[in-house]
Amino acid sequence: MITREQHEKVRGWFAGRLPDELFEGLDEVTVDREEITVVGRIPEPRLAAEASAAEREAAVRARVQEFRERSRAARVAVAREAEHRFRRKVSWGVRCGAERTLFTHVAAPVMTRLRQPQRQVLDTLVAAGVARSRSDALAWCVRLVQRHTDDWLGELRDSLEHVQRVRAQGPDTEHAGNTADTADAEDVAGAGEAEDAE
Repeated sequence: MITREQHEKVRGWFAGRLPDELFEGLDEVTVDREEITVVGRIPEPRLAAEASAAEREAAVRARVQEFRERSRAARVAVAREAEHRFRRKVSWGVRCGAERTLFTHVAAPVMTRLRQPQRQVLDTLVAAGVARSRSDALAWCVRLVQRHTDDWLGELRDSLEHVQRVRAQGPDTEHAGNTADTADAEDVAGAGEAEDAE
């Protein structure tokens, strides 16, 4: 798991490295073992006050597509540097008004062993048409847990960071110091396949 300090360093690197003209502002930087997702704010299209919802939706989609095409070279250059530095794939997205759009993202395989009762849950979701496959059903379950337990997961992440800080103050810290840089680099390392690579 990446610590808050490591996350802040990644966010700071992007804040300093992104060209000023690329985004109006850096909206979010999300990091896990495989991927860094960078979402920036872009200006909303100017429309008449009486514009319909359909017109607004079409205008936002067009603005996002225009930004994606125009900024591709700059984003690829930054992504290459970041992937070399942090050893993670970089995914991009934008927020335009209330709309958040991701251009790319990593679909990382996760191996797991499930006993029959858990497999039956997945098979029920597939049979009911909620999911296309066991893999899809497992992803659906993860999204459901995420939606209903965000506060609990946040507390758990905070607790893990506390454990890492206490562990770093232990008696073996000096001996482990020689490998600390390597461990940090490995913690920030990862691999994955982008579904829509830039």
